[in-house]
Amino acid sequence: MDIFTSLLCLVLILCISIQAFNSFANRPRTKDLLPPGPKPLPIIGNLLELGDKPHKSLARLSQTYGPIMCLKLGQLTTIVVSSPTMAKEVMQTHSQFFSNRTITEAARATDHSQVSVVFSPVSTLWRELRKISTVHLLAARVLDANMNLRHNKVQELLRHVHQSVEVGEAVEFGKAAFKATLNLLSTTFFSMDLADSNSDNVRELMEAVHGISEELGKPNVADYFPILKKIDPQGIRRRISIHFQKMLDLFDRAIDQRLRLRKPSSSVKYDDILDTLIDMMVIGEEKREYDHLDKNTIEHLLLDLFGAGTETTTSTFEWSMAELLKAPEIMSKAQAELEQVIGKGNQVKESDITRLPYLQAIVKETLRLHPPVPFLIPRKAESDVEVCGRTIPKDSQVLVNVWAMGRDPSIWENPNKFMPERFLELNMDFGGRDFELIPFGAGRRICPGLPLATRMLHLMLGSLLHSFDWKLEDGVRPETMNMEEKFGITLQMAQHLRAIPTARRPNISVGSM
Repeated sequence: MDIFTSLLCLVLILCISIQAFNSFANRPRTKDLLPPGPKPLPIIGNLLELGDKPHKSLARLSQTYGPIMCLKLGQLTTIVVSSPTMAKEVMQTHSQFFSNRTITEAARATDHSQVSVVFSPVSTLWRELRKISTVHLLAARVLDANMNLRHNKVQELLRHVHQSVEVGEAVEFGKAAFKATLNLLSTTFFSMDLADSNSDNVRELMEAVHGISEELGKPNVADYFPILKKIDPQGIRRRISIHFQKMLDLFDRAIDQRLRLRKPSSSVKYDDILDTLIDMMVIGEEKREYDHLDKNTIEHLLLDLFGAGTETTTSTFEWSMAELLKAPEIMSKAQAELEQVIGKGNQVKESDITRLPYLQAIVKETLRLHPPVPFLIPRKAESDVEVCGRTIPKDSQVLVNVWAMGRDPSIWENPNKFMPERFLELNMDFGGRDFELIPFGAGRRICPGLPLATRMLHLMLGSLLHSFDWKLEDGVRPETMNMEEKFGITLQMAQHLRAIPTARRPNISVGSM
């Protein structure tokens, strides 16, 4: 260790010690009423308890300390809830005290948290963004109107897979699903494909979106010791700024191009979400309907929608296919249902989803075992709040460990086994009403992209199962599949899934699709 590094370490230890002393001097007087938890070490608290897979580490701790648990992560008091009852207390019963977010340093990059529908605090701006998202962009009537766009993009995905059939190559599900989802979103929003035939473009966009997910979910010492924020010792804020800016520049170019095409002299007209947003921005300037909607806000809203839409759909789709390849008998049942309901040679459509209960059960079971965001988005206590006789202190971070809830043996029979049949008997969905299954959150901060994500997921999964049979590559057996996770704000497969398709219909062809 050189002299510079040694001096830097000493300065960091001194800064952290000063911060710890100040925190100790001003510690809350609610210690005896705090939820139970492991004893924190001096200065660093319980940071060493997190490990490289915090969702699993905290699930194990909850077995000892209960469904509401207190940890000290550096100077940040963190409350972890791991049961449907406690989740309901936080997200519904006391929602007025837990509706705001704990803003991490990563989310502050490029000032994103100030104008984000995901991270910004409850305010006039947030209410406007929420209304725009749920009423104008992602409402059922809007999604029904552009349903054919999604059908066309899924047909493009099937043609891509058919090319792999012809040459006998395996399909990498993560990349294929990401490209299809990105093009589906970009066509709906911009009337253009962002992931064109340029493979470098697809790779760069995947790297940016995956990079955002990874950096947002990575434990950051600057969040646990505020005195280190300006230093950014792990470089997280610097790296995520690069990823954010790459996406923002992309949206900036798309908006500029559309504004040029919208000039009075132009005869080009679009009927997509970007036009809707620009119309609302112009109306807002004239009638003050949306006071905060400007070009910068639109770009950051698109960053939220594209980032969340591509990552959650892609990761859930890949996990679904992995579980089905691991259990071929379940895949066969799903294909039998599709053949009976849809019929050979027919295209799966969104309107068919309600008639496919087993396919729906597969998606629910995947979301139970592999929730896209294992802790949801962290919440912040706005004041001291009593929950089930325990005090959650003001400004503490609140994590809802939905991963732990999905594998709780007191809730689920054989919790670690992939069993879609359980949802054929349960009247339960993931829309935020049944707290045993809340992969997209609940209450006023439920994910606004939920309606679109579920349509896309069912449509892609159903179409690929109906059109093709799938087998693992040579040397890979179901019992030896790598099902390890890569932790981030979303849970991705550590090793991307690959499988070889064969056509299920003798008359399948590129032209017929």
